[in-house]
Amino acid sequence: MRVLAKAFYPLALLSSPPPSSVPPLASAFFAAGSNGARSPFPARRGFSSSSTKPTATATATAAMGASAAAAEPAVAPTKLEDVSPSYKELLGRLETIAQLGRCQSVLGYDQQVFMPKTGEAAAERGAQMSALSGVIHGMKTDKGLLALIEKSEEDLKAHGDGTSSFGDEARLLAIERRDFLKNERVPPELAQRAAAHQAKAQQSWQVARSKSDFAAFEPDLSECFAIAAETAERKGDEGADVYSTMLDEFETNMPKDRIDEIFGEIKAALVPLLAKVLASEAQPDKSPLAGDFPADKQAALAKKLVESIGYDPAKGRIDVSTHPFTSSSGTKDVRITSRFTEGAWREGIVATLHEGGHAIYEQNHPASSYKIDDALSLGAHESQSLFWERHVALSKAFWRYAAPLMREAFGEGFDHSPEAVYKAVNAVQPSFIRVEADELTYPLHVILRYQIESDVVAGKLSVKDIPGRWNGDMKALLGLDVEDDAEGALQDIHWSALAIGYFPTYLIGAATAAQLEHFCRRDIPDFDDLVEKGEFSKLREWLTDKVHRHGSRYESLDDMLEAQLGEKLNPKYFVDYLTRKYTDLYTLE
Repeated sequence: MRVLAKAFYPLALLSSPPPSSVPPLASAFFAAGSNGARSPFPARRGFSSSSTKPTATATATAAMGASAAAAEPAVAPTKLEDVSPSYKELLGRLETIAQLGRCQSVLGYDQQVFMPKTGEAAAERGAQMSALSGVIHGMKTDKGLLALIEKSEEDLKAHGDGTSSFGDEARLLAIERRDFLKNERVPPELAQRAAAHQAKAQQSWQVARSKSDFAAFEPDLSECFAIAAETAERKGDEGADVYSTMLDEFETNMPKDRIDEIFGEIKAALVPLLAKVLASEAQPDKSPLAGDFPADKQAALAKKLVESIGYDPAKGRIDVSTHPFTSSSGTKDVRITSRFTEGAWREGIVATLHEGGHAIYEQNHPASSYKIDDALSLGAHESQSLFWERHVALSKAFWRYAAPLMREAFGEGFDHSPEAVYKAVNAVQPSFIRVEADELTYPLHVILRYQIESDVVAGKLSVKDIPGRWNGDMKALLGLDVEDDAEGALQDIHWSALAIGYFPTYLIGAATAAQLEHFCRRDIPDFDDLVEKGEFSKLREWLTDKVHRHGSRYESLDDMLEAQLGEKLNPKYFVDYLTRKYTDLYTLE
């Protein structure tokens, strides 16, 4: 990911190297994944009244020392800034930081989509992004910002209890205090060293990958892990688990032991299920996926489909790029890209719908410029893209809606039935490459990476031994014999970008999407009938009610799901969904 203020690359997340002279990628990974670096939205004083204030705000208030039992004032002012000059000034500073973050987003999108593809242009853009990042970092770590936060907290206690009078304000101050202290703990020397090494490691990774030579990349990768660990040790509280601190950059308050619990249940169910699927004689016919599919017709169809599920093109645009991604610089400007391959339509159509899920989330946030109205986490964000991709676009009902549109777009040559298309798009075939993996095998790719990186951080695995461990796990989990490093431990860019702890968010998002689908079907019994008719508004409105409108008011994904659905993230819904779907598709006993 580049230095887009918000960027999500779910399907084709950097499966091939970026241009050689791009700005450091680590900042963009953290921009997309860290609560402390996301780009907020257009300015509006106060907060949206449409969002339910969760009880979790009481925890935020308690952390500031305010008593949950404090009495409300007789007449509470509408906005804290009406009675707190410090809070008003703080909002102004936060708005400026947000506006500069938007500038980063636009520059990053231009670099990915429109900018001349020359080294000189990339170098110029790198200098621009570096200068802008320096200004933003300086504003975020200015001691004056902390002073305003502290004075605002005092005013909050003086004028309200922080849970009913100023619940949103209390939550925002808690977020800003946490992020400031995290940023402050990282000395400039370490931040500069991380940025410099990340740029070096990216180049080293590209060369090593092209030659399938892990040994050539090993020294730089070792330093990537060392710098990431040092940064996490600085940011984390004393005695905190280092890998959990790394995870927190991307999935707020979801520590390693919680992820171990979730992933353990998924792994135990999927490995035997995959074995049954591969042994089945009822293998789907994949011929509907190949044929004469001009890219321009694919793009037109993808646009029609993504708009049908709720993406508003008047508040964004759709372009083509090397890797599909979503970029947001405000609820009124959310852009998506996709890519289309002549003769193979699945990737472009499905990728566009996936990105549409990300974009719909962005377009339906409360429209303010503050972190409280931003996405809760990367797992929460991925759940929205995967809800639309897997639980809508890969469903039987969807292809009863979309197959006629395919025939209309591609002509009589596309004469496949909705059932045949459904089976083809859901066919299972283990792959060496994560971004090419199907729905059933993809979770195992994520678990493999999660286990490897967490063991390296814990000192249980040396970097030089990663390829051997990787190849052994691929054989155990997917039954594949890895023959070279390019198809093995060198295929992903994440570790070279110091984005250690990022991989788990993909599977957290998938599990969350399945849980959301379960409860959505409970609340909307005619779910499939609506999808088959191409009527998606009720589903979208349900997601807005349960997820979009709450922004970051909850302290974790678990907290939000428990408040909105009645239970924390529960992997059984994901396991049940996959078991039910692939038992039917492959006629398993």
